[in-house]
Amino acid sequence: MKTLNFAMIIAVAIFAHFTPIISMANDMQKKMAGKSGSMRSAVFAGGCFWCTESDFEKIEGVIDVISGYTGGTMANPTYKEVSSGSTRHVEAVKVVYDPEKVTYAKLLEVFWTHVDPTDAGGQFVDRGSQYVSAIFYADDTERRLAESSKLKLAETGVFEGPIGTEILPLGLFYAAEDYHQNYYKKNPLRYKWYRSGSGRDKFLKETWTDAAFRFDGVLEKASMDSMDSGGMNTKTVSPMMVTIPDEEELKRRLTPLQYRVTRQNGTERPFQNTYWNNHDAGIYVDIVSGEPLFSSLDKYESKTGWPSFVRPLETENVVEESDRSYFMARTEVRSKHADSHLGHLFDDGPEPTSLRYCINSASLRFIPVADLEREGYGSYLKTFE
Repeated sequence: MKTLNFAMIIAVAIFAHFTPIISMANDMQKKMAGKSGSMRSAVFAGGCFWCTESDFEKIEGVIDVISGYTGGTMANPTYKEVSSGSTRHVEAVKVVYDPEKVTYAKLLEVFWTHVDPTDAGGQFVDRGSQYVSAIFYADDTERRLAESSKLKLAETGVFEGPIGTEILPLGLFYAAEDYHQNYYKKNPLRYKWYRSGSGRDKFLKETWTDAAFRFDGVLEKASMDSMDSGGMNTKTVSPMMVTIPDEEELKRRLTPLQYRVTRQNGTERPFQNTYWNNHDAGIYVDIVSGEPLFSSLDKYESKTGWPSFVRPLETENVVEESDRSYFMARTEVRSKHADSHLGHLFDDGPEPTSLRYCINSASLRFIPVADLEREGYGSYLKTFE
């Protein structure tokens, strides 16, 4: 991430040795005291996470900011692995905030005004895919707000080039090593030297100091207008991607197994997949598009080793096709919008349908009942009452 003169590193290290360090655990404990009932989190990638963490922690209502990695396929990546660019992760931050004091829309404003959204090759001095800017949405509301903010930013005319920052579904977020957390506090001299030399602050000052447009309040209004026009009522609209990513993007977002199953009609191993033995209440959506497919209320134990359902949750989202592969005549089932291979349909299921939708876990994402409202699938809550 940061290339520093060796002599400077030694000098800074000597000073930093005497800098008081507050442990991350103690700091979090103090910040979160009495706030557990109203906390939310949001994930952003803005290049060097030392800088992004510092920028967000200055905002009133932000409880904590955690530096980490997301967007890749490797579990528990290290800084060395991520910085090599081989894991497909990006440096990112998880912003823990109090929604009663700061809105998600305001966090978007902070994000956009602290990055170069036209730079598709990294951010400032840090180059490579591991340093690109991105917004990772956890639910449909965040996605729509992020997309609205991106459009508003483009309309300002502040940037001549296209806005290249991607808006992506949030996957697993891995906290970075302890020495990266609160780096700007633990190593203030080294941090200031790095940030000053990165060109970030110079760019931000030149871009925003004289800009006539101000974000304050604009995004909240834009999002409310969208809701009034029927586009953002998460209680009645099923969250789905506006567009399905191209194949290269899907390869980056999905695990190798998910890609092989959904895009190459693969089959995962029985009894060795995520949901075959899942008995929690909730719904299953397409891993690519988020379109609702099946419900736990229709799931049963088929003893086949794959998730099995007697019917779809939304019939129109499940397409049946003839499958003559492997010298067999079967009925394949695919998702309508993402065209993901889901599995196969058989007529040996239990009553009342006598059907068995045998589905690959790799094609699905499970959303428990407790998260339906938050993730924008609140209209399905009544089915579990």
